[in-house]
Amino acid sequence: MIRRVRNFQIFNMSFLDVISCGFGAVVLLVLISKSGVTKSDNTSDVSSLLQNVYQYEATVAELSSYLEDQETRLKEIKKQNKASLGDKEKMSKELQGKSDDLAKLQEDTRGLELVQSSLKTASIAKITAKKRDVEVGGIAVDSDYVVFIIDTSGSMLTIWGRVLRTIGEVLDIHPTVRGFQILNDNGVYLLEAYRRRWIPDTPRRRKKVLEALGAWKSTSNSSPVEGLEVALKTYAKPGTKTSIYIFGDDYTGSSFDTVIKKVELLNRNRTTRKPIVKIHGVGFISGHATNRFPILMREVTKRNGGTFLGLPR
Repeated sequence: MIRRVRNFQIFNMSFLDVISCGFGAVVLLVLISKSGVTKSDNTSDVSSLLQNVYQYEATVAELSSYLEDQETRLKEIKKQNKASLGDKEKMSKELQGKSDDLAKLQEDTRGLELVQSSLKTASIAKITAKKRDVEVGGIAVDSDYVVFIIDTSGSMLTIWGRVLRTIGEVLDIHPTVRGFQILNDNGVYLLEAYRRRWIPDTPRRRKKVLEALGAWKSTSNSSPVEGLEVALKTYAKPGTKTSIYIFGDDYTGSSFDTVIKKVELLNRNRTTRKPIVKIHGVGFISGHATNRFPILMREVTKRNGGTFLGLPR
């Protein structure tokens, strides 16, 4: 039997049918699927977005302007605070100065009672008796030597006539002395020819000294410390009866204690521990008088065997 050979073909009808169906299915899927890309033609949404952007920009500009204003105000506040701190520091210094003045006034007030009582005291009586009294007007007049320390400041020169009369009266209550001397409160001598020496006591010499005092124009600082120091170092000799009279209307120094301690150091007998010379004070009232001079003189005279007299106007 003769076998027939059959030819095998891949692209036959059945194969083409299958391919056609598959391709059709793919096309159908493509047609029915969503593209995923949409295009919006709504212009109103874009306008709304732009309007929001403009509003945000305006808000930012407004906030920036507000921030700048606040920064400017902050700088002004800092400047004001700095000025306030300066004023506070200045006020603190002024307050401290007022406190110091108050303390000074409180210290000075202690002498008010003394000044008031002294104003009622009669001035030193003029004594012409030839026989020396032991005491006149509360002042011991048994000294052999007398030193006058006189404030020659401007306020004292306005009442210089009263000062000269009082000096003459004090000399009169010492009828006879071996010698006397006159300095101003700065330690300047009235008569340089008698510097560091005693002026001889004669009626004629007293008259000449009072005439010289009338023309004396030596300036001073209303503080008897310098003159008192010169007098004590030069004329305070143990065993010699000496009196120092301090004339003034004010004391411009600072501390009372410093003066009191310095006088005690210079006027203390190292053996007996008593004052070497007697220190008296005579207070005047002028247009610039204060109670500081009486306060100082009260303590100085009390500690050095003397007396303080406050004279009325």
